[in-house]
This record gives sequence, C-alpha cells and structure tokens, in this order.
Amino acid sequence: MHPINGVLQFIGIEIMKIPKIPVTKIIDFKKDISFFKENENGFSVFEEFHDDSGSHPINYMSYECEFTSSHLNRLSPQNILDIGSYRLFLIGLLASFKITTVDIRQRMASLQNEILTICDAKKLPFPDNIFDVVISLCSIEHFGLGRYGDEIDPDGDKKAVSEMIRVLKPHGRLIISTTLTGGKPAIVFNAHRIYNYSNILEMLGEMQCEYEEFYSTKLDRPCNLNEITNIPRIWDVYLGCWMKPGIEKNSHKRNDYD
Repeated sequence: MHPINGVLQFIGIEIMKIPKIPVTKIIDFKKDISFFKENENGFSVFEEFHDDSGSHPINYMSYECEFTSSHLNRLSPQNILDIGSYRLFLIGLLASFKITTVDIRQRMASLQNEILTICDAKKLPFPDNIFDVVISLCSIEHFGLGRYGDEIDPDGDKKAVSEMIRVLKPHGRLIISTTLTGGKPAIVFNAHRIYNYSNILEMLGEMQCEYEEFYSTKLDRPCNLNEITNIPRIWDVYLGCWMKPGIEKNSHKRNDYD
C-alpha cells in the first residue's frame, strides 16, 4: 500500500491511481476494438482500455530488489540468509543461489535451493559467524508488533538486527531496507514502525556502511537524505549494505543524488 493511502484509510478513504488516457488514444482504441470484434476468431471481446506506454514505471519495491541484486552480484556470496524479504524476489534469487530463509509463519519450502527455518527472527537457531550475506528487505519495522503472530516486544526490531549481525561472518554483509522519515520516528501499531536515520545507525552499531541509498515514495525516485519526507505517518525508504567488522576497509559511499 502506498503510505498516503495508509493515512487516508484511517479516515475511511483510499485513492486509487486511475491513469488518464488521452482522447485521441480512446478514439484509436475504439477503432481497434471494432477490428477485434469483427475478427474475434472465437474469442469474446470486452472493452477495458489501458495505456501503459511511455517510460517503464519504477517503485520503491523494485528499487530495493535492484539494490540487493546489484550487491549480490558484486559479492558473489556462497551462503545467504534471508529474513522476511519479498517472496517473489526470493523465488527469483533461488534460481541462482542456495538461500536459508526464516519465516515465523508455517509454510513449506517448495524449491530445491531453499533451506527453510520456522523461527522468530529475534532468536535465530544458527551458530555465530556462518553467513556471507544476510538480507532483510522491509521487514525489521514489523518485528515485535504482533502483526505476523510474533510476540509483542518493543525491542523486537533491535533484537532481530542484533541476531542478523551475530550470524554474519566477519567481513560479511547485511543488506537491509526499511521505512524512513525525516521527522519524528513513529509506531503505526500494529502495522509497522517508521524510523529516522539516527534510529537505523543506532541499531547497526559497529557495522561499517559500504553503501546506502534513499528512495522517495512521493517523488518515485532515488533521493538524498534531506529530501526524505517529514510528514507524520508517511514514510520513504532506506537501503543499506553494511559490513561486519573484521576487514580492513572503512568506506561510506552514497548514491549520486547526495
């Protein structure tokens, strides 16, 4: 759901994006549908005009997945743990990577490259220092709020991030995305938290930032930190690739929008 709709639903309203089609296009479509009705070849023909020409759309979810894929390609990890990322994205990754996935809800692992563990992200049943990469896309903001059947814990997000770091090898990377505001952080109970930048830095502690980027849901594009929204209950997106200490490298690279 778009964050603006989250606010509007609070008062019982939701805006649907209905694209406007130019009149000239409608006229063309009317002619085209007449052609199909005359040459239906056994098909029923119904009217429902769409015009999705022009630039290919991008949204924050596709941007998060592109960010993650680019770093996985750069790192070529052998051992990946995922906690709560988009399922369709994981299905694509599983074509090329063996991935240990964590889910708090019961389900079956249906793909050969998936090693599924049903557990709470705050209490990972793995030894220290075993994964090359841990991925968690738009998940930490939900931990400890009970939305997915997990126990209520105000520090659920911090505990889960601490566990992600614990199971990373020295030199390993945490690829993470979450909600971000330029204003006061908030809990939209029991949907999610909305963090400010300081909250994120505090949770990641001694980890070293290799790359980080920001995405504006209002502008529908990457942005810099000072463009992040400060409107209450509305959120933009933080994306980061962080390295666990143990390698002689300490960089802090941001995107070209800074």
